[in-house]
Amino acid sequence: MLKSWKLKEVVLMSVFAVVFAVVYLLFVQVGNIWSGVIGPIAFEWIFGIWFIVSIICAYIIRKPGAAVLSETMASVIEVMIGNAVGPRLILSGIVQGLGAEAAFAATGYKRYDWWVLCLAGVGAAIFSFAYGFLVSGYSALDPSLLALMFGLRVLSGAVISGLGGKYLSDGLLATGALRGYSISRDVPKKHKIKGEVIG
Repeated sequence: MLKSWKLKEVVLMSVFAVVFAVVYLLFVQVGNIWSGVIGPIAFEWIFGIWFIVSIICAYIIRKPGAAVLSETMASVIEVMIGNAVGPRLILSGIVQGLGAEAAFAATGYKRYDWWVLCLAGVGAAIFSFAYGFLVSGYSALDPSLLALMFGLRVLSGAVISGLGGKYLSDGLLATGALRGYSISRDVPKKHKIKGEVIG
């Protein structure tokens, strides 16, 4: 899968995986605090944060596998640095990454508009919810609560990981830090990066 990748793309993905593994672990604590206020459904509001590395890496690198590989790597690192869920979290990361990957695959890896990024976040949310339904006993919950959880997770995936991932990536692009990566080829003419005019 990485055969056609450049070394700098693998390095960038690895750096993002480490950074977001830390972010993911921190947000577990945020979720725990928030759930103490409004209950377990609190996690659904912020669930999109746990998909964001897949959207960012796919948007920047634009190659098959970027979403699922980055999400898997982040989950492995998160387990290594202390997530209490343990190895099962890695399978969760793979599932989430596959959900995001499916959206990019559906476009033939040729479209990276904001709506495709949102769709990738939605895909990750749907895949993760289906996985949770199978392994976490969601079937025992009241259908109305289940529907609310699903709706919130899908919305969070679209907004936090989809739009949020685009915002963060575009911000990095504007600094010139992503010059030479696939994302930089789609910079519109006369778009300024660090005072330069591209195109």
